[in-house]
Amino acid sequence: MKRAGGLWPALVSWENLAGALRRAALGKRKRPDVAEFLLNWEPRLVELQRELQSGAYVPGDYRSFRVLEPKPRRISAAPFRDRVVHHALTQILEPVFERRFTPHSYACRKGFGTHKALDAAGAACRRFPFVLQCDIRKYFPSVDHGILKDLLARAVKCRPTLDLAGRIIDGSNPQEPVEGYFPGDDLFTPGERRRGLPLGNQTSQFFANVYLNGLDQFVLREIRPGAYCRYVDDFLLFHDDPDLLRDARRRIEAELDSVRLRLHEGKSRIRRTAAGITFLGWRIFPDHRRLARGNVVRFRRRIRLLQRRFAAGEAGWREILPRLQAWNAHAAHGETWRLREQVFSQFPFARERRSRVVFPAASV
Repeated sequence: MKRAGGLWPALVSWENLAGALRRAALGKRKRPDVAEFLLNWEPRLVELQRELQSGAYVPGDYRSFRVLEPKPRRISAAPFRDRVVHHALTQILEPVFERRFTPHSYACRKGFGTHKALDAAGAACRRFPFVLQCDIRKYFPSVDHGILKDLLARAVKCRPTLDLAGRIIDGSNPQEPVEGYFPGDDLFTPGERRRGLPLGNQTSQFFANVYLNGLDQFVLREIRPGAYCRYVDDFLLFHDDPDLLRDARRRIEAELDSVRLRLHEGKSRIRRTAAGITFLGWRIFPDHRRLARGNVVRFRRRIRLLQRRFAAGEAGWREILPRLQAWNAHAAHGETWRLREQVFSQFPFARERRSRVVFPAASV
């Protein structure tokens, strides 16, 4: 497949930048940095366009914070003007790489997503008795900058576009340290290579798919499992023969060496599909699926907090209702009717000395 060129005029066009601004601000207009940029957005977008066209654009510093759910992670927030640039870049690069991606990668792609990945995994559970479930150890902190730039250059020959992508990659803030040597390394190699993409970037989500597209191609062309499904760094291979899956794991480990990644030892193993597999916060069985316990525990914790804020008058029903509806809609993709009825009846919302409000699971 030919490399794509001549992308830069479209990337820095007013139409692309204005569209990127809309996407970056979607659902975030009340945040102080977003509201401040939008207050005088036209001259600021003109200035950003001039910086990109002249090559003077330099990414700003990240603001980092930690989240504890569903697991402890470091999230990095770029300045809003940088997030506009991230969207402008991915809007141009996504069509180029969509032609190269397989239909078995479900994360951060239009027309795919979590629920389609769950449907694909459920259908595979009904067809095959065994699954090799894999997870990549510390994926985002392990992404090698040099390898990622080479992968982008294999599909893109537009130098200004590659330079901008490289500037964003090089501007990544330090991530969790990852130790490890790979074939051909000397004593100093790990310390000489820059690694890590910040969780929270639009570009990081896109680059994550670019980085593992080679793995998708290898699995489908060389291993040829009965079914395959990947969501970011979690992926499943299904087959009738567990020996084939054991050999597949060995071959995948060798393939991942080429991009300096390792499988997570404790989370990468062969299982019987009849016993159920945990994937994307769900327990999937051949004939049904239900929410994983951790998902329900976390939602109960969040709903208790919302309940207390509502009772104290710190949050209104207009703010709380969309959060309840979002979880209810997500949970409705499995056999969870009784669970949802139980949860929402257990946590009524009431002001002090006022009537209470119970959220009905059937309302969505």
